[in-house]
Amino acid sequence: MAIPGYVELSRSGEIERRAESLMKRLVRCDLCPRGCGVDRRVGTGFCGIGIKARLAAAVPHRGEEPVLADRASGGIFLSGCNLACLFCQNYQISQVRPPPGIELEPDRLGDHMLRLQAMGCQNINLVSPSHVVPQVLLAIASASRRGLRLPLVWNSNAYEKVEVLRLLEGVVDLYLPDLKYSGDGMARLLSGADRYTAVSRAALLEMKRQVGPLELDERGLARRGLIVRHLVLPHNAGGTPGVLRFLAEHLGPGVAVSLMAQYAPVHRAVGHPVVGRSLTREEYGRAVEWLDRLGLEQGWVQSLEESPDYYRPDFDADHPFEGS
Repeated sequence: MAIPGYVELSRSGEIERRAESLMKRLVRCDLCPRGCGVDRRVGTGFCGIGIKARLAAAVPHRGEEPVLADRASGGIFLSGCNLACLFCQNYQISQVRPPPGIELEPDRLGDHMLRLQAMGCQNINLVSPSHVVPQVLLAIASASRRGLRLPLVWNSNAYEKVEVLRLLEGVVDLYLPDLKYSGDGMARLLSGADRYTAVSRAALLEMKRQVGPLELDERGLARRGLIVRHLVLPHNAGGTPGVLRFLAEHLGPGVAVSLMAQYAPVHRAVGHPVVGRSLTREEYGRAVEWLDRLGLEQGWVQSLEESPDYYRPDFDADHPFEGS
């Protein structure tokens, strides 16, 4: 297995330097596009997280795309979020205030990464890390000094600043963003996000610049690159044709796309006039037709035969994904 780039960056002290520059920005937080301006040493902004990261769960996870792991991905589920999606399947940890989970110093968060490696997980999958970038970087540096050698997956909502993403260059091996919308109106209505379209597209272009297209190792597992997820919503609320057109025209037809059919209303989406029902076969079929029409041949489609409950976590349980 190739030695990840973050190992040398940790040895040289570069990761800590990057993290400390970002920690200074928490005094008037502008880590994400919201730019709350809150002093996170003493309070919290939109994300609900202060100066320390909160860990909701650190567990082997088997429900990801097949190239991520044939045994298990090491899921590090971080509490809080800089979006407020009505339909978030992780709402128990992303939107409850105060956020659940345990506040951890970077060394202790690094302990969990090392534990997942010892359990045989094939990567460290950082879920919703965008609002705690410096804390996560310090944890990676700590774990690297103590033997962490797994690829790092940045599993995010794509609502991220390019200037912050640049500080992840050489640290992150695999970017796994969820490109949710192609229109700002629905992004504002369903996720409370301004300028989502421009912000997320710039973020994806930066991710591709850093890691390039998806690369697989001799076992067929992802070792580097970009995989873009898109959850198809009822009534075409996510603007799926526009999302896929952007991917084909600006990231290239070779970009790996995971077109997800697992939508079902949860949380504040229940009873909503736009997203208050499950996806229909016809709606997902049209999304697949767009995928084919645009020549996006690398990636995955889901079966509507699988119950959405297969993908839905329960963070009140000992293992959120016991059924996955």
